[in-house]
Amino acid sequence: MSRSGVPSGFSDASLTAFVAVELAFDSGTTRLWNGYGDLTVDSNTYTGSGDLMSISAIEESGEISAKGLNLVLSGIPSSLLSLALTENYQNRNCKVYVGTISSGTVAAYEAFSGRMDVMTLQESGDTCTIALTAESRLIDLERPRVRRYTAEDQKLIDSDDSGLDFINSLQEATFEWRA
Repeated sequence: MSRSGVPSGFSDASLTAFVAVELAFDSGTTRLWNGYGDLTVDSNTYTGSGDLMSISAIEESGEISAKGLNLVLSGIPSSLLSLALTENYQNRNCKVYVGTISSGTVAAYEAFSGRMDVMTLQESGDTCTIALTAESRLIDLERPRVRRYTAEDQKLIDSDDSGLDFINSLQEATFEWRA
């Protein structure tokens, strides 16, 4: 998949556009696309979810701001519900690709890259609906960074670092400077 630019297939008069989603879980990466059957893109196989998958609009702006998206999978068999309930998903990678299929050639580019945030499940009879929100990585810019110049704080980064072990004893120390 091309990481920048628009796939060349978008300029074709006859093409099929698609959206593909890549979700990283502990048990492995789940890849889905909004068509039927399997689709191979850059040696990765995406499973077709047909019209069971919907994705909110991917917003962009001229400003540096964090935009998220919503992904909804509906009509999923209840047997997969236990996997969704037990899998660790928060802060795992979520990527959305937009692409084309033209004359058997598949071209795609990454339209969104972020982290999975909140997953909600709704069960009705034999099927369930999974709604997942994903945050842009830019959301990290809005989180405060609270760091201190203390030995304890430094040990969180590197437990063997003793560079700040004596900082407290320097607080009241007086030094005699000689010329």
